[in-house]
Amino acid sequence: MTVTNKSQGFSLVEVLIALIIMSVGMLGIAGLYVQSMQAGRTSMLRHHAVTLAGDIADRIRANALAGDTYTETPGADNGCVAKDKDCTIGEMAEHDVFLWRSQAREFLPVMADGSEQVQVTYDAGAVPPTYTVTIQWDEPTPDNSVPSYSISVPVNQF
Repeated sequence: MTVTNKSQGFSLVEVLIALIIMSVGMLGIAGLYVQSMQAGRTSMLRHHAVTLAGDIADRIRANALAGDTYTETPGADNGCVAKDKDCTIGEMAEHDVFLWRSQAREFLPVMADGSEQVQVTYDAGAVPPTYTVTIQWDEPTPDNSVPSYSISVPVNQF
């Protein structure tokens, strides 16, 4: 009678190799998860920047005669909205800038160097006069640049 040695089950080496392969796969999945979270955050911040730029652009178009007021004011809560106050063009511009800056502080990370997140410049010499709205925020980037969004808003002063 001959005895045959048939092994049954897995050897310890096979189990260790399977564990290593699964570990590498799980690390890859974790890396993808972290990158997708970072991309989602970047996307959300860019969305907020575009929305904020569109908001102030609409406010500027609605108050087209304000001129340099949008660029020169730090903003003030003049109670121009829903308080039955008849605001002047300048007061409305100050109120718009106040609301806009407070929204920017709420939705975008503050700049680490303390620089302004939102800025409006005005070119009265252009035809039609044009505002440039720039929004920047603090976010880690591969090249250490500061992410920003900028639009030009031509305004017909009727």
